[in-house]
Amino acid sequence: MKKTLGAVALIGASALLLAGCSGAGGDDSGSGDGEGAEIRVWLNGTDTPQEARDYLKETFEEENPGSTLTIEEQSWEGLVDRLTTSLSSSDSPDIVEFGNTQAPAFTSVGALLDLTDMYEDLGGDDLLPGFVESGSYEGQFYAPPLYSGARVVFADPAFVTEAPADLDAYIAQAKELAAANPGKSGIYFAGQDWYNALPFIWENGGEIAVQDGDQWDAQLSSPESVAGIEQVQDLMTTASAAPKDGDNAEPWTPYCEGSAIQFSAPNWALSLASECETDAPPAAPFVYALPGVDGDPAQVFAGGSNIGISAKSANPELAKSALEIMMSDEFQTIYGENGLIPAKKSLASTLGDTPEALAFAEAAGNAKLTPASPNWAEVEASRILEDFFVKVAQGGDVAALAAEVDTQIEDILNG
Repeated sequence: MKKTLGAVALIGASALLLAGCSGAGGDDSGSGDGEGAEIRVWLNGTDTPQEARDYLKETFEEENPGSTLTIEEQSWEGLVDRLTTSLSSSDSPDIVEFGNTQAPAFTSVGALLDLTDMYEDLGGDDLLPGFVESGSYEGQFYAPPLYSGARVVFADPAFVTEAPADLDAYIAQAKELAAANPGKSGIYFAGQDWYNALPFIWENGGEIAVQDGDQWDAQLSSPESVAGIEQVQDLMTTASAAPKDGDNAEPWTPYCEGSAIQFSAPNWALSLASECETDAPPAAPFVYALPGVDGDPAQVFAGGSNIGISAKSANPELAKSALEIMMSDEFQTIYGENGLIPAKKSLASTLGDTPEALAFAEAAGNAKLTPASPNWAEVEASRILEDFFVKVAQGGDVAALAAEVDTQIEDILNG
């Protein structure tokens, strides 16, 4: 569920989509809803379980006799480019999944059908609020959440058996574990890992960027954000043995190898950390929600997906029927039973009542997203945040580096 964009240039994408999707809402003359139609659904990667795919197809075809639903699995790699091309073509898929941080790139350019009048039917205020924000643009609703994955802390129970009381205690604990166990990370924190840096910024009252009228104001150099980033630097330099220029793609690997006592990752990493294929694997991890400054669960980054209907869909009413099935309690429960956080807050219990599931629900309940700018995907593609935190991990001056990266972020968001 890590939705990395890769090196994708979005310059010109908005213009292409606007040209291809003017008059968002579908081609009225070609809206061929009716018996014998085929609905094409793009689902990405393997996150959606086969049971859910089967339920969607079987339920749709039972409710719409004579019509068929075909699921076309897409790779996350290069997805934005493919969506940019496909959503502007006459052969557009009907329903498309995209990462939550990618959503504003498509909601803002007329590529998706306006679903504002379906908001209540799709879940209304029961939907994960951060994902509703990323799936909306200028007061209109285009893309409900599909599922989420919140970051939690995985700890070796030989060293950690209860959650720290608050964020300061978490930092102190990680440093103490590293000091008492030379060569091991008290918390594995690779230099490029900006996702796990965000809670420290948010918990100290900072932000990445905020919208001021028509402009975006980058905030990493604010006193609040700098305080959080300095905590990140402290952990990276004194509590982590992770490479200062490394990524956080597979933090369970050092855990399984015994070189990391704790790591933070989306909840789906539990199975990977519990089934280590190493000679002397640690026990299944103790899992807890990162504590915030006040002891409540911290604001962590929420990964996951939104789902929308192409404005070019030839069968918009049938596509709406399929989308309603995907947002149903029955379909969403399958996500929960397979360890993914459902799109509806009321279904959190479907994750189960194990200590791990309760930690997942706690973390998800206070999760946040990146700025809902149409240009945010370009910020990620530029990798300026990875570069910034590598310099932080290497001991650079946080305030000076933050001022520099703020300028870069504003250039992209306001470009």
